[in-house]
Amino acid sequence: MGADDVQRPVRRAGIVGGGSIGVAFAVTFALAGWQVRVFDPAAQRREAVPAEVRARLDELTRFGLLDEPARDVAARVAVVDSIEAATADADLVEECAPERIEIKRELFEEMDRTAPPHAVLVSASSFLATSKFVDETLRGHGRCLVAHPGNPPYLIPVVEIVPAPFTSNDATQRAIALFREAGLKPVLVGKEVEGFVFNRLQGAVLREAYCLVRDGVASVDDIDTVMREGLGMRWSVIGPFETVDLNTRGGIASHAQKMGPSYARMGAERGQHDPWTPELVGHVEAQRRVALPLDQWEARVGWRDRALMNLARYRRERGQAANDD
Repeated sequence: MGADDVQRPVRRAGIVGGGSIGVAFAVTFALAGWQVRVFDPAAQRREAVPAEVRARLDELTRFGLLDEPARDVAARVAVVDSIEAATADADLVEECAPERIEIKRELFEEMDRTAPPHAVLVSASSFLATSKFVDETLRGHGRCLVAHPGNPPYLIPVVEIVPAPFTSNDATQRAIALFREAGLKPVLVGKEVEGFVFNRLQGAVLREAYCLVRDGVASVDDIDTVMREGLGMRWSVIGPFETVDLNTRGGIASHAQKMGPSYARMGAERGQHDPWTPELVGHVEAQRRVALPLDQWEARVGWRDRALMNLARYRRERGQAANDD
């Protein structure tokens, strides 16, 4: 039997919380071939989950994003009436409850009691770090961490893996491997900070956007246009560090030298003092040069432009299709 013929074990996910993100995770894991059990304490929510799962799968089918019939994927999702049933035999348990410490604390105590010893227990928390709702006195505290997704994760595949100081390295690495198996792109967050990476970046943009509206610089619609038709176009292809690395001949060090003082003045206007020190710039530049040696800069710029051309062509075609409708 060849390496390609070796079958992976069927993974099992327990989802605690049947709201929008719980449903989205159910779809994500089911798309990866996992067996999924969803629990929500509200009977109305439990009754709604199957139809919501199927509706999302039908939309994916309509856009040509499913490789198998929607009914086959939906068949891998079961709604159960207890946490014990959701966590039984699970490899990973994802808590998708509201952003309230007392609720998450109670759920993690129950999940730790009912889930098998090998299961990783994760929270979809957007802002709260694990150490806010899991205490080291919890027997299984070493297998608890945050796994915060983009929403919906079946379309935005990044998931932030945020261990607490007491989370074991084994649990962290198992979580990374499991989410990668599920088709997501895990990012390890090196320390617990409120909002992690996703929402801290989003928050920085939102804070400035609100200030620009407040100060009469631009309207809400114009700011959204700048993001949608400008920064959003670029950031859908490459991130902010690679953007400035490719925007300036000589790379990111050259950009920091030429543009850093202007960004520092803009920050000072908002009462921020976070200078791009030579040491910090050198640290960032070193990581960029590992990812892209300068002798490959021209070729990568060409790649970026072609990626944007593909995006522009898609948007033009979709615009024409919308007009035809």
